[in-house]
Amino acid sequence: MATSGQLQGKSALIVGGAGGIGKAIGAAFVHEGAHVVLADFNSSAAAAAAADIGATAGIHIDVTDEDSVQAAVNAARAELGSIQILVNSAGIATQASVADMSLQMWSETIAVDLSGVFLVTHHVLPEMIDRGSGRIINIASQLGTKGGHSLAHYCAAKAGVVGFTKSLALEVAPLGVLVNAISPGPINTPMVEGIDEEWKIAKRKELPLGRFGEPDEVAPTAVLLASDPGGNLYVGANLGPNSGDVMP
Repeated sequence: MATSGQLQGKSALIVGGAGGIGKAIGAAFVHEGAHVVLADFNSSAAAAAAADIGATAGIHIDVTDEDSVQAAVNAARAELGSIQILVNSAGIATQASVADMSLQMWSETIAVDLSGVFLVTHHVLPEMIDRGSGRIINIASQLGTKGGHSLAHYCAAKAGVVGFTKSLALEVAPLGVLVNAISPGPINTPMVEGIDEEWKIAKRKELPLGRFGEPDEVAPTAVLLASDPGGNLYVGANLGPNSGDVMP
């Protein structure tokens, strides 16, 4: 496939990049000419994914631990020279009704899916502000808009990601940093595979397209938001490749 080189020479850190949507975004970025570091809790999977897509490196990160986040950001800068694009794609999904949900399950999801976005952004953002340019793309979910049965913790975290994205966009757009979110619908990833089959059957019936998406169908939206001039006017946007599950 020919590349248009939309991200030629750009440098990107993709958190949660060992598989699923994160890896697909990494592959698309590399295809468009970017230098990419994939960071993931599973460091061996990150290294394997980096080798598979031709990324610069795969490194370890625990987005719930600030020391780990700082170390990963430093390692990414050492590999890339600078971080011009940040993609926050790390996430987990478990299931329980609110009545049955433990505080531990709730807290773990919030820590990874919401606080992790804050922590990584917090450590990458100053460089972008000092440079006067940067792109931050946060992977949220359409369930943060519409809710989901037995997924209240996940939905709350993803709604928080959207709110965080919009608030940060207001703060830093005047400083040259563009912050946006992508809220995919259900996508065929290892995370979704862990959700029970009854939920997936019911969800497919709700979708106008009648099917879940694939990671490489989400990645072009990230390329758009990261590119110049394609992404230049997106500020606090929440784009929805979601099979029609949510129509803003």
